[in-house]
Amino acid sequence: MRAWQAAELGDPADVLKLVEVPEPTPAPGQVLVRVHAVACNFPDILVCQGRYQERPPLPFTPGMEVAGEVVAVGEGATARVGDRVLGQTGLGGGYADLALLDAGNTWPWPDGMTPGQAAGMFVTYQTGYCALHRRANLQPGETLLVHAAAGGVGSAAVQLGKAAGAPVIGTAGGPAKCEVARGLGADHVIDYIGEDLVARVKEITGGRGADVIYDPVGGDVFDASRKVVAFEGRILVIGFVAGRFADAPTNHVLVKNYSVLGVHWGFYRRMAPEWIPAWQGELEQLWAQRRIDPLVGAELPLTEALEALRLLGSRGSVGKVVLVP
Repeated sequence: MRAWQAAELGDPADVLKLVEVPEPTPAPGQVLVRVHAVACNFPDILVCQGRYQERPPLPFTPGMEVAGEVVAVGEGATARVGDRVLGQTGLGGGYADLALLDAGNTWPWPDGMTPGQAAGMFVTYQTGYCALHRRANLQPGETLLVHAAAGGVGSAAVQLGKAAGAPVIGTAGGPAKCEVARGLGADHVIDYIGEDLVARVKEITGGRGADVIYDPVGGDVFDASRKVVAFEGRILVIGFVAGRFADAPTNHVLVKNYSVLGVHWGFYRRMAPEWIPAWQGELEQLWAQRRIDPLVGAELPLTEALEALRLLGSRGSVGKVVLVP
């Protein structure tokens, strides 16, 4: 079968090669899935570069989340051959024709979802639900500010915020991405390229600021967030696609009475795995009610994985970028 593999660490364009590898065999508690779509995530780039929190052994195949059809099951797995499922491969393995999933990371493919939507739902929407409900305890009527609102992570947060009854302010770069954010349901959209983000948030909120801020960007964006967080507000640290780890001066946290909350969703798989099926059940209900609708902005063939990661890394995409074998 085909699989993209990195035999050394470096930029994906330099180290990833499309090669032929043996088909994997599911171990006890695993299922083998024929991949219908695999989502591209920023950690795929970081793992290849050796900049992620974890370093898998080489050679390494990226691809954290897939949707597909079960073709073989290991002993003890409850899924059956022919089931349409989605799930997380762990750190990688999805950029291939076939991928292994642990039974505990395998979920039904919701009726009506395209392959790309199903592949891009799990990690992104689980992260958003965990962040907004478990970490920030977002309440109806509280103002939610979502940075990079037209991206894969941000688009999910906008929809989940609206479903929770929050007025949503989205930030995006350029008119086209701003239109995407509006289409997702954002009540106000700020073009951070041509507008003063801090001034606009204060204007929209009457000077109060945002109660909850969803930040997958970091760097200068986090610095701006500290200026517009409301009294007893919560800044959610989702990621660092800007490339700089911002500082959170404790004197500023004290003076303004706000919280900075880390959101490492993957940590729940080890520390509190019982939450994940509960959140997935809530997300499936929201999909059934069409209160969420995963946005796929680009769908490329598996052979174009390098272009997909370039597009993702350049922050030129909207919604999720997915590969289809």
